[in-house]
Amino acid sequence: MQKTVPPGSRPETLLVHAGTLRSEFNETSEALFLTQGHVYETAEECERRFSGEEPGFLYARFSNPTVAMFEARMAALEGAGAARATASGMAAVTAALLGQLKAGDHVVASRALFGSCLYVIEDLLPRFGVPSTLVDGTDLDQWRAAVRPETRTFFLESPANPTLEVIDIAAVADIAHAAGATLVVDNVFATPLWQKPLALGADCVVYSTTKHVDGQGRCLGGIVLASADFIAAHIHTFLRQTGPAMSPFNAWVMLKALETLPIRIERQTQSATAIAEALAGHRNVARVVYPGRADHPQAEVIRRQMTGPSTLLALEVAGGKAEAFRFMNALRIARISNNLGDAKSLVTHPATSTHQRLKPEERARMGISEGLVRLSIGLEHADDLTADFLTALDAI
Repeated sequence: MQKTVPPGSRPETLLVHAGTLRSEFNETSEALFLTQGHVYETAEECERRFSGEEPGFLYARFSNPTVAMFEARMAALEGAGAARATASGMAAVTAALLGQLKAGDHVVASRALFGSCLYVIEDLLPRFGVPSTLVDGTDLDQWRAAVRPETRTFFLESPANPTLEVIDIAAVADIAHAAGATLVVDNVFATPLWQKPLALGADCVVYSTTKHVDGQGRCLGGIVLASADFIAAHIHTFLRQTGPAMSPFNAWVMLKALETLPIRIERQTQSATAIAEALAGHRNVARVVYPGRADHPQAEVIRRQMTGPSTLLALEVAGGKAEAFRFMNALRIARISNNLGDAKSLVTHPATSTHQRLKPEERARMGISEGLVRLSIGLEHADDLTADFLTALDAI
């Protein structure tokens, strides 16, 4: 008989034990089921399984024991009724939106978004008859003004990529629900440890589990979390029929990574806090944006809705692109990469990478200048990282 985790268990316990399914061999570690399909003792059993009369696994495109364990563990951590894992974070974002929408619907989204999310909102959805309106996410009046009779859902990132802008999730959820719309929140930068969008009123939360959850540069993955009713109505069939499935191997890697998630995130957050403080006064730094600093533009919102800041910070290098590039090229420990939430510290120049397809005026409206560098703080010693960043700043 499978033992369940006691109600009220803390995240550290849930991330080791929740959702575990053991085979007849009673293995300690989660089993890796590398199989596309399953067999049935009788044709009648197969019929019952496919009709939904009898629970069980069918085909790895939409159900697999290892993936199911990962989904259950993430749902327990997030406080969600159900979850569905996907092949990547962008597959999760796309499913969370397209699973709800049809031609004639309308989407309202915050302007400060990851470049690929902007592509889905601004380019992909309109091809299928779903227009969108972008707003300044911190201006609640803009959310209200953007609502139309056909508005179906709101979408936002908070903190946003790459500017670390923080949006009042509870207030935006109230506006969405008053308009008969849903709210989807990308919670990657906060992680499920430092912010709980569902508890703040969001209807759906998405993650790129590539970031933080795997957190060690190995596997792609994503997940959609919501109530069981939301998943059943909008997500399950969409994923089952379109096929952006997480592989069992990736799910197994992420299950093992979840066991150390609290330790990693706490250490990375502590280091990010110390580094933000150390860099803020440097002569070659125009500004530092970090959710853990009192001078963050949305500090009051952060105090209300987040229990911790982030592993990421935005650094405005004085002088623009040339000086930002000199800073990045002078680093000896932190590496240049477009990934984030990794054990290794990574730096990104958004204007020429993740947001390069946007016009300069669009980047300016989002707060992405030529001097902006996004720092993702890893597990190296904070003093070594601080010295690396300060030495690189001195070099310009």
